[in-house]
Amino acid sequence: MSRVGKNPVQVPSGVEIAIKGGLVSAKGKLGNLDFQATRDVEITQEDGKVWVKPVNDSKKARAMWGTARARIQNMVTGVSEGFKRELEINGVGYRAAVQGDALNLQLGFSHDVAYPIPEGIAIKCDKPTSITITGADKQRVGQVAAEIRSYRPPEPYKGKGVKYSDEIVLRKEGKKK
Repeated sequence: MSRVGKNPVQVPSGVEIAIKGGLVSAKGKLGNLDFQATRDVEITQEDGKVWVKPVNDSKKARAMWGTARARIQNMVTGVSEGFKRELEINGVGYRAAVQGDALNLQLGFSHDVAYPIPEGIAIKCDKPTSITITGADKQRVGQVAAEIRSYRPPEPYKGKGVKYSDEIVLRKEGKKK
């Protein structure tokens, strides 16, 4: 039995959930999100709660039970509160700035890296060495953060590069004489 799937998703005030077949739509103050569930789960809504139940006792149905419930929970949280990911930039001369609809990164290359900001995502640079990514879709926020980090991941000897704010870079000792 799924420990995640058996719990209902609480729908806060200000969020509207619409269920048509396997398509679940969430509408809130931060936007609209959709999720197409598989035929292995049944989704119902009653008294401000969304329930997910497996259609049968197959292995795939039981696996999709918790997955569908988690995806719906992320949609509800996203349209009501949103998700945030923070990045830090370490290194001499490394900096970031938002210019129009692109994030301009100076990461020690011979050229600046211009990352186009996708629709539905907001990026702020409070300091030249910190980037804050916000949005309603948890997967897209994480994907954008991973793409920006991939330009210059942190290296273990000096710790230079782009890292998540909660990431710990294990440092290595340099060469010995």
